[in-house]
Amino acid sequence: MDRNMQGFGMMIKKLKENPKRIVFTEGTDGRILEAASRLLAGNFLTPVLVGNPDEVLAAAEENGYNIRGGEIIDPANFDRIDEMVELFCELRKSKGVTPEQARATLAKGNYFGTMLVKMGIADALLGGATYSTADTVRPALQLIKTKPGNKIVSSCFILVRPSATGDNAVLAMGDCAINIKPSEDDLVEIAIETAECGKNFGIDPKIAFLSYSTLGSGQGEDVDKMRNAANKTKAKRPDLPIEGEIQFDAAVSPRVARTKCPGSEVAGQANTFIFPDINAGNIGYKIAQRLGNFDAYGPILLGLNAPINDLSRGCNAEEVYSMAIITASLAE
Repeated sequence: MDRNMQGFGMMIKKLKENPKRIVFTEGTDGRILEAASRLLAGNFLTPVLVGNPDEVLAAAEENGYNIRGGEIIDPANFDRIDEMVELFCELRKSKGVTPEQARATLAKGNYFGTMLVKMGIADALLGGATYSTADTVRPALQLIKTKPGNKIVSSCFILVRPSATGDNAVLAMGDCAINIKPSEDDLVEIAIETAECGKNFGIDPKIAFLSYSTLGSGQGEDVDKMRNAANKTKAKRPDLPIEGEIQFDAAVSPRVARTKCPGSEVAGQANTFIFPDINAGNIGYKIAQRLGNFDAYGPILLGLNAPINDLSRGCNAEEVYSMAIITASLAE
């Protein structure tokens, strides 16, 4: 992570002023422990490690990580487990979950950690170092649920290309990981949530609804979807600069923009990109990452009642550290 990056500097400053507690669902994992030790050294974030205390401390000592000042909570020996079980049954009553079933489920770190956030014991959660994305997202959907006014959970990636002068290029792209074929209304939510997330990184959002057409140059259902989604988003958030439907070259090149959509306040300088589906989004951010030399942070989950994020099982400690800062900074 580029420590001089404007967005991370803003986040760390925010966390120092208002420290948060973040749950790590895999407390014995070496990558988690290394990141936790760095976060504790920075003194702006308190890691809450889920696991057996003896096992967590042994793993930390074995690898030489200092986690003093952090907190370890054991699902098998939690003094508020009865309260947690009762709340879990209430949240899952439509499924007829019994207390016995609840206790069995809460023995799993992903569900236990999510309930720590639900109960206000922690502010945010980062999981997935050993769990699949589904095993991180499912408890969040079942227990944390979506924010008022939101119908879906979506995601974005933040793309950063460091510059020697410190003037880093920072872009937001959504949805590249969760919604396979979002509807027009889904895209409205995705655009607004992606723009708001980007602000945490110092992005002043200029939103492009991407297509193979620019303002009617092409035709088709996918063109109509992006145009309609852009118009709906403009109506809902007139404060946000929005253009669409628009081709990528017109969105980023001032020269092309002058020809294809002159007078647009977004064309030629877009920094927040909304893709028509997960195919385009996933391919698009990876092209930027691999050929454009951008660092990619995410997927950052959007639309939930509390910050819950997923790691890749192939992640390293640096990625855990970065995603922990991002996740905690999204907490109210």
